[in-house]
Amino acid sequence: MNKYIKLVIAAIIIGFGIYLMFNRQIGFGILMVFLSAIPIILFFRNEYILLAFWKLRKQDLVGARSWLDKVTNIKSQLVRKQYGYYNYLMGITEAQGNPAKAENYMKTALDYGLSFKHDRALATLNLAAGAMVRGNKNEADRLLNEAKRLDSSNMLGDQIKMMKEQLKRVNVSKSSMINPNVRNNRSKFMR
Repeated sequence: MNKYIKLVIAAIIIGFGIYLMFNRQIGFGILMVFLSAIPIILFFRNEYILLAFWKLRKQDLVGARSWLDKVTNIKSQLVRKQYGYYNYLMGITEAQGNPAKAENYMKTALDYGLSFKHDRALATLNLAAGAMVRGNKNEADRLLNEAKRLDSSNMLGDQIKMMKEQLKRVNVSKSSMINPNVRNNRSKFMR
């Protein structure tokens, strides 16, 4: 549903509440005005994102993904502040199957902005995991330090320690280093 339709519905409910108040049904009018808060709240907090968070809390990634798939047009259904959380949730649900796509979602979520530090820490931790898989040790270390700084309540402390231990074991292979002089120097010593 378009986000502006929710505001129109709220205005209609408020108008009907005022009409009831003028017709001496003050109790029903006040009730209608209070009920108009529901579409207003759903304007700022999309119902599909709320339901996806609820499914994630129950650790149902497939159910969360099904609610997120109901958001068909991000620009018309979500407020700009929700773009970050939409991409964040898509990244979490994609992380199991396609880590590269999840990394893109997390980058986009950090670009749009996340409200809570622990959400930013988790997104940064996922980016560090992607950098580690690619073999970019320096970037992974930088992102892990940033995730540790953002994780003020130490919710991700164990994961950060585990990834730092894995980072110590990662060796950067010679094939990933791009240096054209390596072949020339090697050929001189082979003679």
